[in-house]
This record gives sequence, structure tokens and C-alpha cells, in this order.
Amino acid sequence: MMKIAVLIKQVPGSESPLSIADSNVWLDEEKVAYIMNESDNYALEEALLLKEGTQDCEVVVVSLGPERVKKIIREGLAKGADRGMHLNINSNDVTDPLSIAKIFADALKSENFDLILSGLQSDDLGHGQTGIIIGELLKMSTGSLAVSTKLDGDQIAIKQEMEAGFFQNVRMSLPASITIQSGLNTPRYPSLKGIMGAKKKEIKTLDIDSSDQKLKISKLYLPSSSNEITMIDGSPDQIVENLVKVFKSEIKI
Repeated sequence: MMKIAVLIKQVPGSESPLSIADSNVWLDEEKVAYIMNESDNYALEEALLLKEGTQDCEVVVVSLGPERVKKIIREGLAKGADRGMHLNINSNDVTDPLSIAKIFADALKSENFDLILSGLQSDDLGHGQTGIIIGELLKMSTGSLAVSTKLDGDQIAIKQEMEAGFFQNVRMSLPASITIQSGLNTPRYPSLKGIMGAKKKEIKTLDIDSSDQKLKISKLYLPSSSNEITMIDGSPDQIVENLVKVFKSEIKI
């Protein structure tokens, strides 16, 4: 049986009000509306499409975070995933992709997944490295920016988005860890039957120790704003010269 893991992250919604907590190191979560990370949603849909084209396949949704992340795990189960894994951590301190990747790699290695799919990057921190590092830690083939996937026996073919409008077709052996670009498919909505069925599906919880990490957020704050206007007079050459000085010394472009 083929086993596919989909890493999903819970992030603040784009229209959610964001207030900084009194500690100045994280958000006031009571005021935040959390949703599934956008590109992870596409990764989940791609896994479900691969499952539908394979005779014997299991899709497992995996999320790292506090108790609230079970909401998006249930959402993934309602869409068609077979079971969930909750890597329970009661802190928001783990933010660097290496530490996050190590946590996932340690939790996933005993499952022997054939394929690990994750979104290209998270909408909150946006490092875009976790999926690739996981592949390296688990000694898997790795690919990023996939805009299409196709299973072929013990290999997977992906089309990667490159710079300047170019694309690259790559075939790699399984097991593999691949990051998915947003927009490669149309994510489905949970059906009523799926929502009811999700309540009966397994969510395995693993308690995580977050003491081993390399990066911490020391302060979270809003950028200062200014409405100051500076008028620059003179000839066109003088205006250009003064603008260049402002760009270099004040705006620091």
C-alpha cells in the first residue's frame, strides 16, 4: 500500500485582526481566526487526487501545533484523508525550519511514507524550506515548486516552476518529499458525509519537546509609520541628484 503524508499548518486568516500579546513575542491568539495554510490546501488536494488514481493508497494529514490545530486536521479528514497525526506542542517558540523539520522527520520516519507533500511555504513565516529539509533528513528524493505530479510505479514525475516563466520536468525515485505550488489544482470542499465521517477517523497525538531549537522570536512589533512629506525643488538634474541622496541616506534603498 502506498502511504502519503501531507503536512498542513494552521495560520492566521488574511482577514483576521492581528494584535500583539502583552509579552511582545507572539500574537494575542484569542483575537485571531486560524485557517489552513493556502499552499498546504493544494498539497492536500494533490494527495487526494493521487489517491483516487491509485488502487491502494493511504493519505495521512500531519500538523504541528497546540490543541487548536486539530481543527484543520479534522478538515483534512473531512475532505478525504484517512487519518491524522497531531504533533502536540504547547508553545509557539519553534519557528526555524531546521528545528521544525527535525520534529517532523523524527515523527514520520517510523511510518515509512512513500511520499511527503507540503505547501511551498507558510503564509505567516514564509521560510519555504521545511519540506526540502525533511527530505534531506529522511534521505528522500526532494523536489520543490511542483505544479503537476504523476506517479509511475516506484517513481514520481513532477513539473517544477522555475524563474522567468520557465518550467522543468523531473522524474525521481520514491520515497520523495515534494513542496507544492499554489494553484496547481482546485481544492475540494468537505462534504456533509465527509464531515460526519471525519469524527470517526483516527487522530494520533504525539507530545513534542521543543527545547532543541536554534532560533527564537525575541520581539514582535508593528512597523512605525510616518506621514512626513519632503518637497524637492530645482532643475531636473538637481531633483534627480537630491532624490538619489534621499534614497541612499534616508530610505536606504
